[in-house]
Amino acid sequence: MAIVKTERHPEMPPPVTQTGVIGWLRQNLFSNWLSSVLTIVAIYIAWQAMSSLISYSFINANFVGATKEDCTGTGACWVFIKARFGQNMYGFYPEDERWRVNIGYVLGAVGLFLVLSDTMKSKKLPAIFLFVIYPVICFVLFSGSFGLEVVETSEWGGLFLTLVLASVSIFVALPLGIVLALGRRSEMPVVRMICVGFIELVRGVPLISVLFMASVMLPLFMPEGVHFDKLVRALVGMSLFSAAYMAEVVRGGLQAIPKGQMEAANSLGLGYWQSMGLIILPQALKISIPAIVNTFIGLFKDTTLVSIVGLLDLLSVVKAGTTDKNWLGLATEAYVFVAAMFWVFCFGMSRYSIWLENKLHTGHKR
Repeated sequence: MAIVKTERHPEMPPPVTQTGVIGWLRQNLFSNWLSSVLTIVAIYIAWQAMSSLISYSFINANFVGATKEDCTGTGACWVFIKARFGQNMYGFYPEDERWRVNIGYVLGAVGLFLVLSDTMKSKKLPAIFLFVIYPVICFVLFSGSFGLEVVETSEWGGLFLTLVLASVSIFVALPLGIVLALGRRSEMPVVRMICVGFIELVRGVPLISVLFMASVMLPLFMPEGVHFDKLVRALVGMSLFSAAYMAEVVRGGLQAIPKGQMEAANSLGLGYWQSMGLIILPQALKISIPAIVNTFIGLFKDTTLVSIVGLLDLLSVVKAGTTDKNWLGLATEAYVFVAAMFWVFCFGMSRYSIWLENKLHTGHKR
């Protein structure tokens, strides 16, 4: 039987219209007439919105000046934000002492970078600095001691107070939420009932009522002569409130772990706490990263509610500036500025969450 040899021809590359940017556009945006119409309409709406926003925020905006009279354009009057920038950032913290807050910012940024990044292989020393040493340094710097001028918490405000409220509440809520989640799954009835009761009670009321109770009602139950600072009371209320939600997030992660993981740990001779600390909790927390960060973002935005107890966070300070007779009619600029500040921090947490998920990805996801 004769063998017929066939000549192989080199594979032809796909058409240019099916690869690269053109191919992506045809496949995702212009695959049919309906998709093409929707794409064109969306581009038109986005163009109109972006052109108006850019014109208002930059092209026709005023950046130079010191009073409202310097805002002669049809765009935003950023002179208002510039003139009150110090108060928006620090509240009523004395100007000559604001360097202490700046040092706290720098040390916190360095500590976060070392803990959250891959710069250092061992996280032990950065974690000790950030979670043990740094809070003590901040307390000394911000409140004043060892020769530093004492600054009452009633003078704290603006973005500085917002960051203090958010960071302390996050620092307390996560470990407390883990304890509550473990307690809710405990086989000891008394522990389980206490944890369930606390979680359901706190989740069933709004944060404003918790802050009101912590600020107004809590002192009534304290012994005579015992007083807590207003900021401390707000921190306690926000931390407990967030811990209840964090507990349910962690519990969801724990329930997603197969029972075989605990059985395997027991077969190796590990006790309950060893199994939880070394095997179960790391997996549960990894699964729960999106929900945990989502809770952190919600907590960061909830700091605006502390105005109900007389604390002037970023939103309250900026809003108070709009009632100044010298800057009336600039509420739009104020709220845009606050929205931009909150977006920067919330977006940063969101992006770090995605990066951490990808870093800890072990191949179990599609």
